[in-house]
Amino acid sequence: MTEPTPAVSAWNIANALTVLRLVLVPVFLVLLFHDDGHDDVWRVLAFVVFAVASVTDRVDGEIARRRGIVTDFGKIADPIADKALIGAALVGLSLLDELAWWVTVVVLVREIGVTLLRFFVIRHGVMPASRGGKVKTMLQAVGIGLLVLPLGGVLHSVALLIMYVAVVVTVVTGVDYVARAVRLRRTSERTVLKRARRAGPP
Repeated sequence: MTEPTPAVSAWNIANALTVLRLVLVPVFLVLLFHDDGHDDVWRVLAFVVFAVASVTDRVDGEIARRRGIVTDFGKIADPIADKALIGAALVGLSLLDELAWWVTVVVLVREIGVTLLRFFVIRHGVMPASRGGKVKTMLQAVGIGLLVLPLGGVLHSVALLIMYVAVVVTVVTGVDYVARAVRLRRTSERTVLKRARRAGPP
């Protein structure tokens, strides 16, 4: 008989980096809003913190997969940490009139909707971030990072263009998550067993 695979502890370096990303969110906001967002030095510091937090998103996933320490906590906490960082940055930039509110609203509605969707289907299984979702997060991070920096002219226009592309990808991947949730709910072991019980003995 094969021995059962030991459960992976949620206390690991990958999840620690995810928690660190959450901790850096308020630090980023304090730096961003210093002197009402008009101090270039503090804006650069805010960018550095945002960049570090964004890098942990890529690093924690790679560490978890490489070391075989992927956990359900990580699958759920990782996208939540991403949304907290991106959401805080978008709201902050909109409050500083650096980004149109419609962009922030569209992105936040999608992010909150997908998060609620994950919890809605969690009885049937965990939906990890898709490749499209990772691309979306990368585009958002690049666009936001450039907007946080005290840039002007062409570079500012480039940052806005990246954000508009990110919005399109955000909406498309949101639709994809809905489709994945529907498939998961229909094909999960929980659903199959429920149908079998309803059908009764053969």
